[in-house]
Amino acid sequence: MLFVTFVVLLFSQNTRAGAKAANVYHKIETDNSEKKIALTFDDGPHPRITREIISILKEYGVTATFFVIGQNADNYPDTMKLLSESGYEIGNHTYSHKNLKKMSEDEVVEEFRRCNETLLKFGVEPNLMRPPEGFFTDDVIKVSSTMEYDIILWSIDTRDWAHTPSECIVKNVLENAKSGDIILMHDYLSGYGGTCEALRIIIPELAHRGFEFVTVSELIGENA
Repeated sequence: MLFVTFVVLLFSQNTRAGAKAANVYHKIETDNSEKKIALTFDDGPHPRITREIISILKEYGVTATFFVIGQNADNYPDTMKLLSESGYEIGNHTYSHKNLKKMSEDEVVEEFRRCNETLLKFGVEPNLMRPPEGFFTDDVIKVSSTMEYDIILWSIDTRDWAHTPSECIVKNVLENAKSGDIILMHDYLSGYGGTCEALRIIIPELAHRGFEFVTVSELIGENA
């Protein structure tokens, strides 16, 4: 029987009594014959890179999940509007991408709330959140549960954020991809990034191997 792997308090210790833990997913355990996989993109929208990624996804007819920084959505409303109208899943990635481990519970609430309010202006009501750099605390778990967010991490880090050459990104993904994986990429990078170039190789090759690209929510829902 299929089951969902969920990690509660993955990087957290000593949860306060009575706090309801949110689900924390880094991948979904499935029968590998299913070959479901999720592309995710962090930190956008970016006025150029996000648009190029949307174009690539449409070219190959695949879907993805974007974890949006509220401040960037406010700064680039035209690109955010395009993203929201393109039909891809959108999650909360905080308003300003600060380290949540250094914040009080009230500050975490404000980061989530401001991002959520920005996304609502574009018709998006997220039910997923990804903490910046994957760092979270008891307070983040508590707030996520209250706001009914699942916390989404990843099982394959392409390290495109480190300006990794596209050929290395491709090698990493193709050598490690398994059904249920959540792949971390970025649609907002400073300077050179091999993300788009790598996508043009990764998507058709994984499709050739029989993988189906789904959103994170679809990946969770189909195997809950």
